[in-house]
Amino acid sequence: MKFSHILIKWYEANKRDLPWRHTTDPYKVWLSEIILQQTRVDQGMAYYFKFVALFPTVYYLATASEDEVLKAWQGLGYYSRARNLVVTSRQIVDEFKGQFPKTRIDLLKLKGIGAYTSAAIASFCYNERAAAVDGNVSRVLSRIFGIEEPIDSTLGKSVIQKLADDLIDPKRPGIFNQAIMEFGAMQCTPKSPDCEQCPFLAQCFAFKNNRIKNLPAKQKKTELREVFLSYFFLQFKDKTYLRRRSDKGIWKGLYDFPGLESDVRLPHPILTERVEAEFGLDKNFAVDKVSEEYVHLLTHRRIYATFYSVLLHKKWRNPPEGIIEISLGDIENYGVPRLIEKFLDKQKS
Repeated sequence: MKFSHILIKWYEANKRDLPWRHTTDPYKVWLSEIILQQTRVDQGMAYYFKFVALFPTVYYLATASEDEVLKAWQGLGYYSRARNLVVTSRQIVDEFKGQFPKTRIDLLKLKGIGAYTSAAIASFCYNERAAAVDGNVSRVLSRIFGIEEPIDSTLGKSVIQKLADDLIDPKRPGIFNQAIMEFGAMQCTPKSPDCEQCPFLAQCFAFKNNRIKNLPAKQKKTELREVFLSYFFLQFKDKTYLRRRSDKGIWKGLYDFPGLESDVRLPHPILTERVEAEFGLDKNFAVDKVSEEYVHLLTHRRIYATFYSVLLHKKWRNPPEGIIEISLGDIENYGVPRLIEKFLDKQKS
């Protein structure tokens, strides 16, 4: 029996009942695919329902502000995905009259839609023969067919894509793509795959050669850079201050507290001096509380953050550009990184 037939038979017997599998609406499929990038299905499900409720069509999303979308996305991480949702939805409305392109090639013209997402939408919604290759697919094919090239290298990606293109069922490309991704998520998992129940056990290169832990191969990881953040939760009566991040980092467009970043932990006296110099607060403050150190992992950085609850003796007259004054009760209306959200949640308890 052909690889695709065995795979689809397994899928029909084992697939999960997921909401985006009950629609061929490219808008909803697109939302689900963007949300599920770097996100577990159980976590992404709630965000999918939230976005469909808040922004039921591409027109609703296109008319939303970036702040509204980032707030809805809060806690999911990799915020460039949310910013791209806004840009792409407006592109679809402005350039394509609110209609999603119907081919993989045309879908690639949209910002934030790459090879995988374009193939997923084209196959799920329009039955185009386009193999969608994600981490699950790369792992399955590497193990079963013995692909030794690192899957995060140019050569490795090319080999995997070519193999997926050759294997895809020409009559049921969407079902094939769903099936192989589901197989990687449920059966051929990164750790402790269920090899005994695998329908490809007899032909699996990794199983026969005791290479399950070694495949897929990856290039050497980039070392994590350690960053130390000192955040200042400034309060004057019922007011506090937030900073909208305008840099090009992953938190662009989100709000956090005024703060200082360094490569080492800064002693309190040095922090006090820098706060006075950089924020123009002079002696207009007193540190009320110092938080525990929060550790937050990003792709290439490990952040150590300490929050200083600071009471101002008088109103902050001239905050630096980008820092806004808000009521303490309104802070939940602003999209913040998960790190800030964890600190704020701790203040409620």
